[in-house]
Amino acid sequence: MTGSTVTEILTQHQGGSGSPTRTAQRVADAIAARGDDGTWITPVSRAELLAAAAAIERRPGALTLPLYGVPFGVKDSIDVAGYPTTLACPDYAYVATRTAPAVQRLLVAGALFVGKTNLDQFATGLNGTRTPYPMPRSVFGGDLISGGSSSGSALAVALGQVPFCVATDTAGSGRVPAALNGIVGWKPSRGLISTVGLVPACKSLDCLTLMATTVEDLDLVAEVIIAVDHEDPWTRARGGRFPGGPIRLGLPAPQELEFFGDDAMRAAHLGTRDRLPSKGFDCVDTTLAPFLAAGALLYQGPWVAERLVEFEEFLTERPDSILPVIREILDSGRQFSAVDVFRAQQRLQTLRAQVNRIWDEVDAVIVPTVGTTFTVDQVLADPIATNTVLGHYTHFGNLLDLTAIAVPAGTTRDGRPVSLMVFGPALADDVVLAAAARLLDEPRTAALPPHLGPVSLQERR
Repeated sequence: MTGSTVTEILTQHQGGSGSPTRTAQRVADAIAARGDDGTWITPVSRAELLAAAAAIERRPGALTLPLYGVPFGVKDSIDVAGYPTTLACPDYAYVATRTAPAVQRLLVAGALFVGKTNLDQFATGLNGTRTPYPMPRSVFGGDLISGGSSSGSALAVALGQVPFCVATDTAGSGRVPAALNGIVGWKPSRGLISTVGLVPACKSLDCLTLMATTVEDLDLVAEVIIAVDHEDPWTRARGGRFPGGPIRLGLPAPQELEFFGDDAMRAAHLGTRDRLPSKGFDCVDTTLAPFLAAGALLYQGPWVAERLVEFEEFLTERPDSILPVIREILDSGRQFSAVDVFRAQQRLQTLRAQVNRIWDEVDAVIVPTVGTTFTVDQVLADPIATNTVLGHYTHFGNLLDLTAIAVPAGTTRDGRPVSLMVFGPALADDVVLAAAARLLDEPRTAALPPHLGPVSLQERR
C-alpha cells in the first residue's frame, strides 16, 4: 500500500516527470480521500501546501536541494512554527513560535511539510489508542491497532501519503507502530538528531526517530537531519560508517523469546532466522537476559517519574484534561523516592556492564520487534498489560543507550505483520542500517553518500 519512496520522488522532481506542486496535489488528495481517520491532527491545508511547494520550486538552485519537494510529516510533540503542538491533548496545545532544529534542517533541504501526525497522548503509550482524536488502525486491517505513540506517523508512511515521517522513540514509540504497519522504523543513537523543540516525555531517554519504507530513504534523510546541536545537552556526532563484510549477529535461544501465546508469530519469526546466514550474517548465540532486565526498570522503576518534570503542573491543575489511562501512569510517578532513583540507577549500571561484554562477541542482536499484535478492543479492555507486552523488546533500548531498527519481515500465516528488530550499541547506527538493508535485500555500498554540505538553519522555513 506504500507510495513512492524519497528516492523515486527526487528522481521525478529532478528529471521533470513530476514536480513539488504535483506531488503536493497528490498528497492533499490522498489525505482528503481518507478523511479524519486518525492519521493527522493538523494537516496543512491544500492551499497552503500547494503554495509551499511552489515556493520550493522558486528557490535558487531548487533542483539541487537534497530533499527537493519531498513531502513529510511530523509527530505532534515536535514544534513547527505557526502550527499547534497538541501532544494529543487539546487543552495543552500551544502554537509553536520556533521550528525544531531537526525539522528546520529538512525544510532548508527542500522537504515539504505536510502536517502534524496523531500520537498517544503526551507520547505515553505504544498502542495508538490513547488519543482523544480518532484511533488510527493498522493498514493490515482486522481492527488491529496501529501502535504508538507515533501512531499517525507510521500510518502516513504505510498509506503512501508521505515517504517519511519524523517521530519519536523513548520506549519503542517509533519501532512498534512501524512494525504494526509494515514499514521501517529507525531509532538512532540518542543525541544524533537534535531533540530541541520536542516536548519531552522522559528527557534523559527521548530520541527522535525516522520512519520510511526503505533503508536507502533513511540514509538520504539522515544525511540532512543528523547534526551536532549544542543546544541539546545530549548531542553527539555520528559514529563511523560500516566498511562492509560479515556482520556478527547475536541470536537469543528460542526459549528466551516471548510470543505471549501467539504461535503464528513464533513460527514466522523463527522461520526468518533460518535465512539469516544466506544474507551475509555470522550468527552467534547470545542472551537477552540483561536487556530484558533493563527494560523492566522503565515502567516498574522510577523513570516514569521523569514524565512529571514536564507534565506535573498540568496534571495538578487540569487533571480532567488528561485521558484516564495517561493520568494513572503520570500519577504513578509520585510514588518513587530519591533512594528508589539511585537504587535503579545502580542496577541499570550493572546491567549496562553485562551488555557491554556482549558487544565484544557480536555486532548486533536480532529479536522480534513485537511478540504479538492486538486489536483495538483488546487494548481498551486491558490497556496497561497490553501496552507492556508491546514494549517487551523495545523498552530497554534507550536505557541501555542502543541504536535499533524495526524491519518488516512479511506476515504470519493469518495475515498479521511480522517485524524483526536489529539493535546494537550506541553509535553503531551504520552497522544496524546495513543489517536492515540486507534483511530487505537492498543493495547498500560501504561508501559515504554524497556530502550535502552544511545546512544553514537561518534559511527560510
